[in-house]
Formats: sequence, C-alpha cells, structure tokens
Amino acid sequence: MPLEVNNQVIDDAIIDQEFSTIKAHYESMASISCCERDDEFRGYARDNIIFRALLTQEAKKTIPEPNKEEVDAAFKKLKKEHGGDDQFYASMSLTPDQDDVIRDDLALNLQVESLREKIFAKTPEPTEEKLREYYSDNEDQFRDADEVRASHIFKSVREAEKRDDIFNELCEIRKKLINGLDFFEIAKTYSDKPEEEIDLGFYKRGELMDEFEIITFSMKPGEVSPVFNTPHGFHLAKVTDRKLGKVQPYEDVKNIIKEELILLDHDKKIKAYVEELKKSADIEYTEPNYDSHEHD
Repeated sequence: MPLEVNNQVIDDAIIDQEFSTIKAHYESMASISCCERDDEFRGYARDNIIFRALLTQEAKKTIPEPNKEEVDAAFKKLKKEHGGDDQFYASMSLTPDQDDVIRDDLALNLQVESLREKIFAKTPEPTEEKLREYYSDNEDQFRDADEVRASHIFKSVREAEKRDDIFNELCEIRKKLINGLDFFEIAKTYSDKPEEEIDLGFYKRGELMDEFEIITFSMKPGEVSPVFNTPHGFHLAKVTDRKLGKVQPYEDVKNIIKEELILLDHDKKIKAYVEELKKSADIEYTEPNYDSHEHD
C-alpha cells in the first residue's frame, strides 16, 4: 500500500522522486558506490515526506488561510525571482492556465511558513559565550584556504607514439631528483615550459588544473610527485612550501556564527515539534518490492 499520513495518501512515485534526489546528493559527494545504501536513502525519503506532510497538515488546521492580497504579493515575488512572467512559466514548465493551482500551493506555503515562524518565535539570540564557544570548537570552519607552492617539469605530448618514451624519460628524471639533484636546474634543461614558469608560486585549490592540485595538495614540502598526466601532457612536481590558511578573527565571523546557531536551534525546534505530531499521527506504509536493477 502507498504511504498514508493521517489518511492523506502519498503515492510511491513521490517517495521515489525524493529518494532519487537524496541519492544523487550523496553520489555527488562521492560518498557511496552504486546501490549499497539504497535502503537507508529510502528511509530518509520516507521520513522527509512524513515530516512535510505532518507540518503541512498542522499548518492547514492551525493557521488562517492568507487573503488574496497576500497570495498575489507572493505570486508577484515568485515571478520576479524567476526573471518575470515568461521566464517563470518557461523555467517551471507551467502555463497561465495553471495559475489557480499555483496560487493554492502558494497559499499553503504561506500557512506553513507562518507555522514555522510561530515555532521559532521564542528562539533567543545566542549569548556571547555560546558564540565564542562555537568559534573555538570549529576553528577550521573559519580558516582561509590552504596554499601550496610547487615547481614542475612539463613535457608536452603531441604525438601518441612518443607517449611511452616521454613517460619513461620523466621516470628516469624523477629517480635523479629523489637522489638529490636540484629540481630547478633539471627543470631548466628538460621542461617544455620557460624558466620563469618552473616555479608556480603559491596557489589555492581551484586555481590550477584539478589533476595538478589533487597531486600537489596531497604532498609534503620537499616531496617529488610520481609522473602524472593532464590533458596537456606529462608532469613532475615538487612541493617547495605549504601555508596553512589563517583562522579569520572572531569579530569578522561573529554574525556568521550567530546565523548558524540560530539555524541549528530552529532545526532542533521544528524536529521536536514534528516528533510530537507523530505521537498522535496515524501513519501506515508498506515498502514496495523494488527490482534490484530498477534504480541503478
């Protein structure tokens, strides 16, 4: 049977859509492979939908419906955020014929937002002590980006048949560098880049090619990389220095911390509120039998 929350029937397709969104999020962070956590993600999807259903039902019961002027203002704001009427309908795959449905959704969203504001109304601002405690416990969150300084030897590969020769040549050069030869002097002789481009100076993540950064940010000062490939050719790199990002002063991030703590408190409050709603809710669900390859 589909999910039912206080007699509100929620189709399995909605759970599937939520599941797909959650799975895509985790896959984008490269934290899973294939389907090993599908059951866990389906649980998250079901919990999210139950959460939203209970909150929406409570808003409809306890919050007065917004008047026409409020809905008109919300609709106007929504269209403006999407670049005007034409862009709104195009980007949302909607037509003006569906305006009544859109207005109904907006009215319900306004009720839900009013309920959330009611739940958060008594949230106190975090104290100075709490702000400083969070700052102290989460220093890395407020640290500037780390920087690496590296020199490199570059060999262009324009002819496929020469790839192996160039690769082997660089492997031999690497052995000499590890045995103590001066990197800069070797680079002046072997690199296809001019002398002034051997030392790359300090750089942060996102400033050079991904392949180059993945290698060099994993190295210690003085270390010589293996021979590695980028779309431009083969490289050897030596990290000559590293700089740990400085922690931003407390006063510079105080307002950011305040917003973060308020959001955390809001999240805690609304979760507790919905947990109370669950205690008296009638929730029924039977997990469908999914084919093992259906969502690969």
